[in-house]
Amino acid sequence: MNIKAFKNMNFVDGGVCAARGFKANGVHCGISRKALVEKEGVENAPVPKKNDLAMIVSDTPCTAAAMYTTNKVQGAPIAVTKENLKNGMAQAVIVNSVNANTCNADGVEKAEKMCELAADALGLDKSDIIVASTGVIGQPLPIEPIIAGVPALAEGLSYEGNTAAVNAIMTTDTCPKEVAVQFVIDGKTCTLGGMLKGSGMIHPNMATTLTFLTTDCAIDAALLHEALRQVVNLTLNRVSVDGDTSTNDMVCVMANGMAENAVISAENDAYEMFKDALYAVLMNLARMMARDGEGATKLIECVCTGAQDDKTAAIVAKSVITSSLFKAAIFGEDANWGRILCAVGYAPADFDIHKVDVTLASAKGKIDVCKNGAGLDFSEEFAKEVLSEEEIGVLVTIGDGAGSAVAWGCDLTYDYVRINGDYRS
Repeated sequence: MNIKAFKNMNFVDGGVCAARGFKANGVHCGISRKALVEKEGVENAPVPKKNDLAMIVSDTPCTAAAMYTTNKVQGAPIAVTKENLKNGMAQAVIVNSVNANTCNADGVEKAEKMCELAADALGLDKSDIIVASTGVIGQPLPIEPIIAGVPALAEGLSYEGNTAAVNAIMTTDTCPKEVAVQFVIDGKTCTLGGMLKGSGMIHPNMATTLTFLTTDCAIDAALLHEALRQVVNLTLNRVSVDGDTSTNDMVCVMANGMAENAVISAENDAYEMFKDALYAVLMNLARMMARDGEGATKLIECVCTGAQDDKTAAIVAKSVITSSLFKAAIFGEDANWGRILCAVGYAPADFDIHKVDVTLASAKGKIDVCKNGAGLDFSEEFAKEVLSEEEIGVLVTIGDGAGSAVAWGCDLTYDYVRINGDYRS
């Protein structure tokens, strides 16, 4: 997928290692249920070799902030990370895939053990560690493979270790998701990068994913949290794949200040530049996540304009991209615009349905399908051509107000059911 460019931003390689002073690594330690079954002597059980344990560490202490799932059922790592980040500081992340460490009686104990293992290997205090897990819910997390894997994980840390790390957090993801940008504050070049995992159990209800962000920009912890809150609401909270909000969703950011800019401690021009960089990274990661939705073949971008305010526009845009009927129509390349109007109509927002216009767009062109809440004559052949592209735009106007918003989703395919029908096997 193409990266969407931004003014005053230079996109660079490196993901979470792009910023100064950040190392990362990922290893295969064998958390997988299949790997454990083989160790217990079951013949012919294949052992997947994909990395399943990752670490990110800064050379120096960082201001840090995080946001978490709003699901009432929350993974044990969230409770531990919340406690560790109460002082607004962190220096490292340890994260595993395969097992979510959720709904387990010993979950907190094992999440704390992961922090202890990372801290001992890095010479840090365990309260300086962010811990996260993703994978199957409700299965006890085998801690033994993690204990065995941490020494090699720490020993292999490098300033080029982002690829190994992002591979380790993937579950049903079909591709790694990394973005990094450089920007200038106070004449100093700052860098902000991130990696994300997310393909299923994705819905706009904070934070839809595991996302790890690193920056060498110097910024106050309170402002770092406020910037994260604002930008997540405009990016990760505007993505939906299947309407399910995960139990382990987390997005965290660490800022080590090694760019040596003056510490951002007020909502000034430097703060706005930092937020722009954060938006550039998270918006592109959000688009990547939507495009890589489980079984997806198309990215859907819905832009709602003409609303009385941005909140109303966001409600309408998210209603469209979460409609299963509309998502199925996009998979079939069927310009069934009535499904869009249906989703617009049940959005819990105030507007005049008789002022709604809808246009479908892609690299092949645009086609108007609805004007003032009523259908227009259009070429079904051209509409199918427009919908044949990998990225589909849905432009919805609901009046003449100044409010606007964008949301991202994907089509609903046969493969979504197949993937989730045998997720644990």
